[in-house]
Amino acid sequence: MGTAGKRRIVVVGGGPAGVFAAIEAKRTDPTAEVTLLTDEPCEPYEKPPLSKGVLTGKALPEHALTAGRNGIAAHKVVLECGTCCTGIDRAAREVVTSGRRFPYDALVLAPGSINRELPQWPAGMPRVHYLRSEKEARALKSALAPGKQLVIVGGGLIGLEVAASAVTLGVKTTVLEVGQRILARVCDEETGTFVADTHRRHGVDLHTGEMIEHVRTHDTGIDIETKSGKRFTADVVVVGAGVKPNVALAAAAGLEISDGIVVDEHSRTSDPAIFAAGDAVRFPGPEGPIRMENWRHAQDHGMVAGRNAAGAAETYKSLPSFWSEQYDLYIQGIGWPSARPRPRVHRTVEGGRPLVFELADGTIGYAMGINVQRDLAVVRRLIERKVPVDAAALADPGRPLQAMLG
Repeated sequence: MGTAGKRRIVVVGGGPAGVFAAIEAKRTDPTAEVTLLTDEPCEPYEKPPLSKGVLTGKALPEHALTAGRNGIAAHKVVLECGTCCTGIDRAAREVVTSGRRFPYDALVLAPGSINRELPQWPAGMPRVHYLRSEKEARALKSALAPGKQLVIVGGGLIGLEVAASAVTLGVKTTVLEVGQRILARVCDEETGTFVADTHRRHGVDLHTGEMIEHVRTHDTGIDIETKSGKRFTADVVVVGAGVKPNVALAAAAGLEISDGIVVDEHSRTSDPAIFAAGDAVRFPGPEGPIRMENWRHAQDHGMVAGRNAAGAAETYKSLPSFWSEQYDLYIQGIGWPSARPRPRVHRTVEGGRPLVFELADGTIGYAMGINVQRDLAVVRRLIERKVPVDAAALADPGRPLQAMLG
């Protein structure tokens, strides 16, 4: 225990999981000494604006602090910026950094995820950008200018958000996706086509089924050739090849790892004094262990981990959701996506907006749509209450979802 028998709680990671873990730990045990360690040199900030408002110049990272406008200190949590954790001494219960040791009674790991690098596009390669931090966002913003030719490798959410921002700035933008369609991991084909058509209408040159064969750099740009023989020249390249869980610290400490830090329903790792939350964590889901990468999950999971580190015994039950903003599209999903095929029901809302439901044993298991925030707010309650639904009623836009709540 710390000073005068106070519980010492250390949180590693400045993303939403770490920030909300620290805040909730202090709220659950106001007498605890809570310290948040982040390797970035600044107050923790929201990541979603990096590919949108920060690139277009409409926002700065410091305008969207994760802990609120007054920062983490307003919650009586000690923030240690620029602190790189090099190890965990589990026997001594200390987090080791390059210059200090932080003793803990309970530790919360929220290391998040890291960019998945492609061998052809190593980080640090001239004209090549990855996007995960405010430093990377600022570097990319300075490289984008009207008339420049941008090639984005990857048609996932981040790549498409960057594409939407870039064409808004007057940048000539090309997206190369290796899969046969964009957003294959995110949505069904019909919704993906809706998004792809929107990008093309805005001037994005979108190519699917294209695998990069050759890359040649020269003084004025980068030449790219795909296996199909298409050639492109880029002034700037953005790689959006997804992310992977940052498990190095946990693995080195001997914690159980399986495509993420393994935790139980209370967010506790294989070491009872260590909890973990967020993108880097594999936790119990409805169909077995699962790992999720989205802001809402990171926030909610971090809150549970923080409370339990402070002595509570909560079970993580939050219903996951995600969103993405591209042009005037607000793409949103809610529920538990399944690895197994599910019956799908399509509903077209006024104005041609798509809304898709995945059914699970007569109830809604997952739903996603575009510019249908009010509908999905009702769907959230249908999912949470496990309300039986009729497929024909779901497909009929004339049948109010609200009425299905009973």
